[in-house]
Amino acid sequence: MFSRVLVANRGEVAVRVIRALHEVGIEAVAVYSTADAGALHTRLADRAVCIGPPPAAESYLNIPSVVAAGETTGCDAVHPGYGFLSENPEFVRACEDNDLVFIGPDADVMSRMGDKVEAKRELGEAGVPLVPGTEAVELGEAGASAAEIGYPILLKAAAGGGGKGMRVVEGPDELESAFERASAEALAAFGDGSIYLEKLISPARHVEVQVLCDADGGVLTLGERECSIQRRHQKLIEESPSPALDETTREAMETDVARACRRIGYLNAGTFEFLLAPDGAYYFIELNARLQVEHPVSELVTGIDVVREQLRVAAGEALQLTGRAPRRGHAIEVRLNAEDPARGFAPSPGVVERFRPPLGPGIRLDTHVEEGSIIPPYYDSLIAKLIVWDEDRPTAIERCLHALRELEVRGIATTRDVGLEILASDEFRSGRYSTSFLEQTALAAVGAA
Repeated sequence: MFSRVLVANRGEVAVRVIRALHEVGIEAVAVYSTADAGALHTRLADRAVCIGPPPAAESYLNIPSVVAAGETTGCDAVHPGYGFLSENPEFVRACEDNDLVFIGPDADVMSRMGDKVEAKRELGEAGVPLVPGTEAVELGEAGASAAEIGYPILLKAAAGGGGKGMRVVEGPDELESAFERASAEALAAFGDGSIYLEKLISPARHVEVQVLCDADGGVLTLGERECSIQRRHQKLIEESPSPALDETTREAMETDVARACRRIGYLNAGTFEFLLAPDGAYYFIELNARLQVEHPVSELVTGIDVVREQLRVAAGEALQLTGRAPRRGHAIEVRLNAEDPARGFAPSPGVVERFRPPLGPGIRLDTHVEEGSIIPPYYDSLIAKLIVWDEDRPTAIERCLHALRELEVRGIATTRDVGLEILASDEFRSGRYSTSFLEQTALAAVGAA
């Protein structure tokens, strides 16, 4: 096992990883920008290294600075968390070139899976169901391809995600302008304007499978997470198990994932994302080659610490359990963002004047925030994740509602009340919702803002 690991991230995920390292006796080295000086993750770590000024491009995304921090502090390995450099093959190669073990998949797999078109091709060859669609196409080819697939279609960026470079096209008269806008947005966000087409599955649910893989070919699936509650393609609430899957579909989906992992040579933690159609058919959309924000819901229903397993696998150890992990009960995660719903979800940086976390059985709060914390304007707005567990879905919903009501944050605006509204709605309680949830309910204003 490693003796010292660099945590190449900030915020709640850096705190999460540092705690996992300490629990297994590994020293943690944090990195920080000048905007994060004195932040919780820098104080929890055994050592902290400043890597640059506030802009992420000059600090958390600066590969030479991050690698130098690992080298100069004598680290054995690097944990990238999620976001920033976590899915950057060049960062993986830079770590390898400097004798730092990257805690995640290798650069080749990451590069292949980071190209959504290539990922779909490889997983299709592995027998995983795919949404009808194309590889990257030029505008001149798009019309014929769209007609063959059948409208409505979805334009998607080949090199990225998170809703960037994505457009719904209802008919041929919308195609040219939508394609040009999607390509321009993709180029600005990812440096690559390539666009591919997919059949629009609607109404659809967004379901994903958590996986862990070792170097011996061992694969462990930790069940699925339901991630359909989204605003502008950004997840707000996740739960496990999905209320939409029966056991036959669940087992088939996990079997497909395990087969795909062996086919592509996947290593460490990853998440396979699927669209679930109204008829119960599921289709692969992408593989996230990293730790996911919502991994805690899988941890609570399986009892498996995903970050600890990442460390063990990266150190060359075999998984202690393979196949389908046993699971029990129901878990729900609500993301808390420093955003102001009254101002169209504008970012709400500032000083946290009061922070009272909820307490009690079955309640977990992953956060880097405490009273007096400064929320800078430079980074993602996520400040905390509330995760609850209970024996079944109805009781988990009630526990989550009570915990959200107990959670108190003053000094900045947050999305806490949005979470309360969603959880209390009849549509969410029924379990019969889709990715169009916000647009089709009384919370439509939330989805449009």
